[in-house]
Amino acid sequence: MSAYLVSCALRIAQGSATVAITATAGIIGETVAAGDYSQAQIALIVIAISAGSIILSHVNDGGFWIVSKYFNMTVKQTLMTWSVLETILSVVGFAMVLIVWAIV
Repeated sequence: MSAYLVSCALRIAQGSATVAITATAGIIGETVAAGDYSQAQIALIVIAISAGSIILSHVNDGGFWIVSKYFNMTVKQTLMTWSVLETILSVVGFAMVLIVWAIV
């Protein structure tokens, strides 16, 4: 869960999904390596980090502007559609991680 939250915080703070993923991996990497996780659990941690990295796309994100310009939307329209969609994808992705984690 902490991997997801760290990734979300980094994404919201600075906007880049790539930076959120790589920084989160660096922050929690030692903890994961020291833990007694199975290969499936490590894969789920990676998915949780990835899900966190797409939450709340906003004006600091290059993808936000690509979607905005490609679909000829205003900033407000893009925030109301693309940002909401990305947040839903993030939350659902993390919910799936939690479900599979309980099974594994």
